[in-house]
Amino acid sequence: MTTGTRGFPDISISTERLVLRALEDEDAPALAEMMNDEMVAAWTSVPQPFTEDQARTWITEYAPTERVAGRGLDLAVTEFLTQRLVGIVQLGKTNWHVRSTELSYIIAPWARGEGYASEAALATARWLFREEGMERLELRTAADNTASQQVAQKIGCISEGVLRNACIARTRTEDGGWEELRTDFIVWSLLPEDLDGVSDEFAETGGYTAFSDWN
Repeated sequence: MTTGTRGFPDISISTERLVLRALEDEDAPALAEMMNDEMVAAWTSVPQPFTEDQARTWITEYAPTERVAGRGLDLAVTEFLTQRLVGIVQLGKTNWHVRSTELSYIIAPWARGEGYASEAALATARWLFREEGMERLELRTAADNTASQQVAQKIGCISEGVLRNACIARTRTEDGGWEELRTDFIVWSLLPEDLDGVSDEFAETGGYTAFSDWN
């Protein structure tokens, strides 16, 4: 196994309810709509407003370049039955020598509360550990972003500490614009051994029971 930088493969990952795949041109309208959501604007650095042209640039230029260079990977999260875009999973700051990468996720507002973020994140983690030889995943959640923290806990992540004043969040102003504010990052990690028993826990809580069709 080499330790140098290499690209991520063009892959598709299937779970019981979801298919994770490369972003496609047809995803641009739904991707733009999702990125303009209030919660996405508050907790991410996505430009606001986010246009369909920006979405297409992301899909056709940024995402393929990052994947081939091995720096990161952007996966569309789609419903298996409807093929509708429900979110994205993103890998970044990948270090192939350390075998570590940073994972983040965004779910469309209409699809929240269904466990999609946890299902997609866990599927991605399993693939990274089994097929790509990763030894560590890192997640960073803003101190007040409890929904994202719950996802991290649900997939077995361990909280490692707080990066004080390291996150720039946004809040609405009285005139309808956005104002930046500083907050803390909570750092989480996930190692291969942390996944032991996680699938069983998901099954018991009504999440999902299996992963299949690793392509």
